[in-house]
Amino acid sequence: MTDAVIHAEGLGKRYRVGERERYLALRDILTRLATAPFRRGARTRDYLWALRDVSFDIHQGEVVGLIGRNGSGKTTLLKLLSRITRPTSGFAEIRGRVGSLLEVGTGFHPELTGRENIYLSGAVLGMKKTEINARFDEIVAFSEVERFLDTPLKHFSTGMQMRLAFAVAAHLEPEILLVDEVLAVGDIEFQKRCLGKMQEVSQSGRTIVFVSHQMNQIRRLCERVIWVDGGQLQRDGSAKEIVNAYEVASLSVEKAEIERTPGLLAFHSWYIENNRSNRLDLDHVSGPSVIRFQGFAKEGVTRGIMVVILRSHDNTILWSGMYPEIRMEAGDWEFSLSFERLPLHPGIYTWDTRFYDGHRWLDHVQVPELSIVSETDTDIFDYLKGPLNLDVKFDLAAQKEDKVGLP
Repeated sequence: MTDAVIHAEGLGKRYRVGERERYLALRDILTRLATAPFRRGARTRDYLWALRDVSFDIHQGEVVGLIGRNGSGKTTLLKLLSRITRPTSGFAEIRGRVGSLLEVGTGFHPELTGRENIYLSGAVLGMKKTEINARFDEIVAFSEVERFLDTPLKHFSTGMQMRLAFAVAAHLEPEILLVDEVLAVGDIEFQKRCLGKMQEVSQSGRTIVFVSHQMNQIRRLCERVIWVDGGQLQRDGSAKEIVNAYEVASLSVEKAEIERTPGLLAFHSWYIENNRSNRLDLDHVSGPSVIRFQGFAKEGVTRGIMVVILRSHDNTILWSGMYPEIRMEAGDWEFSLSFERLPLHPGIYTWDTRFYDGHRWLDHVQVPELSIVSETDTDIFDYLKGPLNLDVKFDLAAQKEDKVGLP
């Protein structure tokens, strides 16, 4: 093993289709052995490789995003790293105490109270009672379940279980934190607190592997991204590079699929004309930018209105444009926005595009995020900056004293 805290080599997991993985007790094994001579014939078995030949190293202090479509093998990979399930092939070596948050309530006992489950989770992580006591109040405050702390977990709502599970996983200080797509259960404010806590955890030198379908969360938190597709490692590299490639691939939809969508308008791609590389981010937005949106219309429109809105990450409207007298024929279409300059600070922004055909608003066009990323333009005062990155000239000069003449 190298100096990595996670070392995976040729990792693979195979499942039998139609059969759930079971954890067998001793009586189950003895029953199988006793009845084996009486079982005749062999049923045809259909197997599925959920993960196959995956190798990578993750080093201490890295924050790694794990992305991919539903069913690509992300959760299976985290279960293998968490030792919840065994690999069919290959191996994974882990150096350090692992805290995992894979599903709501993972590692909790439904009959135990919230308080008892906190101590149970700490014991599983190998912590002493005094260590858990030292962090107990922080866990309860973060999870906001103090009123129900002595209630059995089975009576908690899904959101309450998730808040408590995340608070325990983040505050009991495992060296490695594995987090699956569980933040989607919480509300927006709790998601923000979770992301803030994970940033705090990463700054303390601990390692995080984070699964999410929200690319803005991946961009905010992760330095490196592993892209899994079809159970195999697709790409591994910087978050900016891999997320851009993943989004481009996600938008490469066959025209036949687009025509089957329920709306009258369907969006399928966009690009920045200056580089024509389908990059979904802008490093520097200092010069003119032409952004072209492409899609498909099922029906023609003779006199419509196009509305385009640019929003910040918290849904605040930063800019909007309304363009009347639009004529659109059925088939492929493209419209463009030409900006002399987009004076935006680094961050995540979204386009909201809607079309009115003179009688009704059509389904609005789903446009991907606009990510403006610049490592060189960020500093410790970022939280004081608003969304606009305006050109301002600052000048400081000593004020001259007025001389008053004597009579």
